[in-house]
Amino acid sequence: LPEAIRAITELGCSTKRVCLCTDDRDADDLFLFGMDWVASEAVRHGIAPAVAWSMGSLHAATRYAMDGEFGSLGAGRRADFVLRDDDGKVHSTFLSGRLVVDGGRPTELLERSLATAYKYPPQARKTVLLPSSPILIPDLPSGKSVANVIRVDPPAIETTHTQLTLDPTEGWQAILSKHDLCHVAVIERHGKHGRVAHGLLQNFGVRDGAVASTVGHDAHNLIVAGTSEADMRLAVETLRGSQGGVCVVCHGELIASVALPIAGLISERRASVVAEETALLKLAWNQAGCRMPYMGFNLLPLSVIPFFRITDQGLVLVRDLKILPLFEEG
Repeated sequence: LPEAIRAITELGCSTKRVCLCTDDRDADDLFLFGMDWVASEAVRHGIAPAVAWSMGSLHAATRYAMDGEFGSLGAGRRADFVLRDDDGKVHSTFLSGRLVVDGGRPTELLERSLATAYKYPPQARKTVLLPSSPILIPDLPSGKSVANVIRVDPPAIETTHTQLTLDPTEGWQAILSKHDLCHVAVIERHGKHGRVAHGLLQNFGVRDGAVASTVGHDAHNLIVAGTSEADMRLAVETLRGSQGGVCVVCHGELIASVALPIAGLISERRASVVAEETALLKLAWNQAGCRMPYMGFNLLPLSVIPFFRITDQGLVLVRDLKILPLFEEG
């Protein structure tokens, strides 16, 4: 954000064509780093307060041709707004002109509204359609081979392509330990063909266990990584059972999970409940040794981010638009 803001504060870009937004925020993040935080950060880096809030409301509504209803107060528009003090603390929230949060607490009107959950269509709960018993760990080649490996270097989300010579006589466990590797697999989960792609992650850090997620941008296939085939399978079956989400498994035990049963991406529970579960999941994620944050893991199948990714089609050299095999002749 500070670098982006310089386009306005130093280069004179018109704020009328700039919107503030958030991306990839978990439920626990929203309580700390939502749009109010982004707008406050813009002010801290030199944008006038009224301009910053316009960039986070009216400008975005105008960009999507919704400014006749949202983004500002006026005749015919929805009266969605918050009342803040000079320190930026929110005191009251109104939706369609009705008070829903007062003094930081939900009003009876909001509580009644939240008591009746939106009913998603049944098909939205049946989107994790996995093959019955996917192969999660490939066989080692019979002779010496070169493996194309995805190396992560947190906190950056970019990955690099590296190659390692493997000796099959050492076996998988020795190879993983020797080169700081873990297995990774992407499983097509929309019931189309059930394809599974295999890879190796270097420097990811997971020690004994596995992690898995159905968020996996942008195709939202299931991605699982680990050092144990049994733990990887338990993670996959956990997400099959919950019809989506993210989980951490260790030594045959489910350590933490967040169920996302709506399209494998969304929870219908209250944000405060999901935030608590997500905070516990992130703690377990770190304790499992993962050096890449959970949301960074979800980006590993996103084949538009440099340089080396994995999708259900295989290992992808992003800039070359080329798919590589996991193993090549040594």
